Formats: sequence, C-alpha cells, structure tokens
Amino acid sequence: MPPAAHLSFYVRSLRLRLTISYILLLLVVLASIGAVFQQVLRRIVRQQAERVLTEEWGVLLAYLRLEDGRVAWAYDPEDPEQAFTIQRLQGVLLVADSDGRILEASNGYRALGGEQAVLLRDAIRSPEPRFLVRREAGGDEYLVRIGRHREKGRDYAVALGMPMLESWRLPERFLRIYFLVSPLLLIVTGLIGWFAARRALEPLKRLAEAARAVSEGNLGLRIPHTGTEDEAGHLVVTFNRMMDRLEASFQQIRQFTVDASHELKTPLTAVRGQLEVALLTARTPEQYRDSIVSALHDVEKLSRIMKSLVYLARAESGQITPALDREDLADIVRQALPVFDAAAAEKGLRLADSLPGQCPVRADRHMIEQAVFQLVSNAVNFSPPGGEVRIAVGISGPDAFVTVADTGPGIAPEHLPKIFERFYRVRSGQSNSAAGAGLGLPLAAWIARAHGGRIEVKSAEGQGSEFTVLIPLSPG
Repeated sequence: MPPAAHLSFYVRSLRLRLTISYILLLLVVLASIGAVFQQVLRRIVRQQAERVLTEEWGVLLAYLRLEDGRVAWAYDPEDPEQAFTIQRLQGVLLVADSDGRILEASNGYRALGGEQAVLLRDAIRSPEPRFLVRREAGGDEYLVRIGRHREKGRDYAVALGMPMLESWRLPERFLRIYFLVSPLLLIVTGLIGWFAARRALEPLKRLAEAARAVSEGNLGLRIPHTGTEDEAGHLVVTFNRMMDRLEASFQQIRQFTVDASHELKTPLTAVRGQLEVALLTARTPEQYRDSIVSALHDVEKLSRIMKSLVYLARAESGQITPALDREDLADIVRQALPVFDAAAAEKGLRLADSLPGQCPVRADRHMIEQAVFQLVSNAVNFSPPGGEVRIAVGISGPDAFVTVADTGPGIAPEHLPKIFERFYRVRSGQSNSAAGAGLGLPLAAWIARAHGGRIEVKSAEGQGSEFTVLIPLSPG
C-alpha cells in the first residue's frame, strides 16, 4: 500500500475514531471532574473559613467591652500574646449601635467600603449571623461575619473580617495542577486506547480478511473463535454459522444443477433416440405411431419435471402463498383417494383408509390435495405387489394429521435426513432403481410448512414407511 494510501486508511480507520472517542470522553470527564472538584473545594474552604471566623468572633467577644456607647478592650497590654491577638482582631472590625451608628471602624474595614446602616440594623434583628464577601480596592477578598452582640441590655452590630487571599488560592492551585496533569493523562489514555482498540478490532479485521477471501470456491473458510463471550466472539460465531449455511446452499445448488441436468437429459435423450430410430428404421404407420407415442410419454415426463421445478422455485421464493379457507381435511383425502384405485388394483395393493366424519382446518384445498397425492403416489409406487397402503386422518393436540403408511422396503437411517431434498431418491433394494424424479417429498414438505405445519417420517429397512403431515386445526 502506498504511503499516502496507508495514511489515508489510518485517518479513516475505525481504530483511530475509537481512540479519539476515548480521548474526547476522558477530556469531558476530566473537565467535569475538575469543575466539580473546584466548586466542592471552594465550598469546603468557605465553610472552613466561616468556622475559623466564628472562633475569632468568640475570642473577640472575650476582650470587647461596650460602655456608654464607647468601645473598650479588656486585656493586659504587657502580655505580648494578648496584645498581638487584639491587634489582629482590630485589623478588620466594625462596631455599630442599634440605630446603625458606627461606634468604631478600623482602617481595614473602611478599605472595604464600610456598611450601610440598614444592613447593620437588619443584622441586629436577625437571630443568625451573616457571612458576606467584601472586596477592597486592591482586589483582595475578605470574608466578613456580621452578628448581634448584646451587652448590658443593649444590642450592637459587630462585623469582623478575615482575608481570604490564601484560602481562595487553594482551589485555583488545585485546578491549575489538575489541568497541567490532564494532558499527560490524555496522552497515556490515547496510547492505551490505541492498543486496546487494535485488540478489540482484531476479530473484525480477521472477519474482513475472511470476507475478502470468500468466493464460491473457498466457502470452507472459518475464523478461529476468540474464546470470549463478548460481541466480537458472537460476531465470529455468527459469521461461521453464516458460512456453514452458504456452503450448504452452494453445495445444494451445485447438486441441484447436476441432478436437474441429469433428470432433464434422460427424457430428452430418450425422445431423441426414439425419433432417430423411427426416422431410420420405421417403415409402417404403426411403427411411426409407436415411436411417437413413446416420445410423447417422455415429453410428458419432462413436462412434469419442469412444472414441479418451476412450482418449487416460485414457492420457495415466496411467489406462491396458500389461499387459506375453512376446509374439511377428511373430505379432501376422501375425494383424492379414488384416483389411485386403478394403480392399486393393477399391483394387487389394498388401500385402507380411516377417515373421521369431520376434521376442520384452515388450508388451501388444492395444495393439500397435491401433498396427499405425492405421499399416496409414493406409497403405491414403492409397495410390493400384494402389499397394503393405509391412509388415516385425525386430530393430535392442536393439529390435524394425515398419515400415509406403506409396506414397502423402508428407508435406511442414513437416507432419512435427505429425502426432502430435491432430486434425492432412495434406491429400492429389489430393483436398485428409484421411482419418480425426487420432487414429490420436497413439494409436500413445503406445502406443510406453508400451512404452518410440518411433515414427519418413520421408517426402517424392511418395515415400510409412514409419513405424517400435521396442519394446525381451524380456530373454533
């Protein structure tokens, strides 16, 4: 394959598309996880800051004193720790009375823009403290806790702030590191996905190669099973089963072609031979007449074979469907049997029937007559002189049945699976020949299937044969 074509193949390949899909999916997942984690981390940082600020509030109230509208601090100035604590608490602090008048505000709080009197009065009336985010002119954010403080019967609003610069940076740092590592994860995932897609698509590759190699002369090709029960394994099994069916179908077509050629060639050769004999040797009108009659007999046989072939081909291709109507199966068989009286009498056969009064089915009368004719005709042809052919009609569960049994030579077990194939004939042990063209049983089997039923056979060598056609009973 040229380099350009090779590159074009990879660009359009399913393997590359699957790999890109893995990467895009992971990219979406990573971006979603990063955004969610950032929000969760921000919320955690905010909650932690509120907790710390609430603790600072408690420390503030331990040192803060409000007397006659003036703010005082109760601590030991000589204690460096207490002095540092007071200095820290006074960094961002605001104290107001119940009217919203500011009693004390640190420079740090003024840098935040102060507070409106309405907000301060609302904070005094509210039973729960409020947490607000304020931004100073330099852009740094502060978390402010505004709450009510009651001392000596009077209510005050106290606001205490804490810088959030370092706390807010934590989610941003996490997100920055997260997205710096993400490309590496995407690259690793892409490599893993590339090789995983190759492994996953290997059965498809073998399937494509097998499909390219399949031809009419190479239908024995099969793909080794992957040993897994996943989609690829099922695909391989399905492909192999399809190849089995195709091979069987092509084999059947080849056999059909050979058999059809043979069956059509025999009467044509006979007709030609008889006409040539008449042309070369016949001298009287009677001789010409006998040759013509023999030729017409073979032409009629050829015509029957062609009609049966055309009918089966049209039936199996769906061009013929049964015209179902409510019929009496016993009556159909009863009217079909007299056709065989002369042939049975000529061979000394006994036709025994067991027909009920009524057996209602939904059926195409003409088709059922054909199926019965084929089965009884076979039974009469294969039964030896002095034998018996038994025909019975009845009901078995949800089906009606027609059974045709004979006392002929029977069928060997190895022939039973093939007797419903076109042109397949079982040779008689007595004459080593097979009667008919081998189309009657396939036609009868198709008629049974077309009615939603089936045909069954029981036979053993030397014990005769029994064919049973089962058709669903008519509703009601």
